[in-house]
Amino acid sequence: MKRAIYGIILIVAIAVCVLWMRGRNGTAKPTEEKAESSRISHDEKGHVIIKMDHQTQTNIGLVVAKAAAAKLRPELKGYGRVLDPAPLATLMAELASAKAAYSASSNDLARLKLLAGQANASARALQTAEAAALRDQIAVQSAKEHLMLSWGKGVADQKDLPAFVQSLTSQNAVLVRIDLPAGQTLKSPPASARISTLSGAFAEAEFLGVASNVDPQTLGRGTIFLIEPNALRLLPGEAVTGYLTLPGEPLLGVIIPSPAIVRTEGAGWVFIPNGGGDAFTRTQVSLDRPTDAGWFLTQGVTTNDSVVVSGAQILLSEELKASLKSD
Repeated sequence: MKRAIYGIILIVAIAVCVLWMRGRNGTAKPTEEKAESSRISHDEKGHVIIKMDHQTQTNIGLVVAKAAAAKLRPELKGYGRVLDPAPLATLMAELASAKAAYSASSNDLARLKLLAGQANASARALQTAEAAALRDQIAVQSAKEHLMLSWGKGVADQKDLPAFVQSLTSQNAVLVRIDLPAGQTLKSPPASARISTLSGAFAEAEFLGVASNVDPQTLGRGTIFLIEPNALRLLPGEAVTGYLTLPGEPLLGVIIPSPAIVRTEGAGWVFIPNGGGDAFTRTQVSLDRPTDAGWFLTQGVTTNDSVVVSGAQILLSEELKASLKSD
């Protein structure tokens, strides 16, 4: 009997302990979530502010640095591709063949003229030679005009055109066509351009001239640039972005390292610390001027501001995690 009573008391005690522990855990979780969600707030402009003590910042490797002042030449953005040099090489072969034929026929004409002067060639033979030389001369001119119409004056007027084409076919150099949006035109030729690949690598390009036709897809006017040497190993047909350098005073702004940029809500953002360094405001920035050193900004961040250059993605993750828990 006593054993039965002891057994009942033990079972009741265990049940009370289990219920007590459940109740304790249940009340602790909302408190923890409340503490995490309280780290996220908004200022009067609606900007997200994340609070984080200095010890936590050290633990996650958060690094803050001053925005560096920078200048950038005025630019116009366009899109394009690396041109295939094969059609140009074909035209060059046609031109070389026409020149060889004209050289032979013109030499033959000169010889017959000399013989005719000595009464050693008939008038008919001389007329035939004159017709052949004229035909070959017209073929040379036609090949030159075809080259000019297809590739523009900047390519056709190269001093050593055969060597130029050989550098393109060997991919030591590449031609890039950049098309402007429909309706946009250049008031003056660009001095040069910065060509960016899809991976974000850059190369400086020399302006050769305006394209001889309008792109049938974009309906935009194109410009042709030369990249030599082809350090980025660009391939024919590769898509690129061009930043055409325009005349005018340089733009003043700051350079923000790429790791400082986070992307959410369809835009780019940086985290700017407050005066005490224990809170960070997420500020939107425009990502339309990439450079080798990062992003060039003219608004949103000034030289008086510091930004999070390492750990920005962790701050965004903390914000999103808090938002999900509050929901």
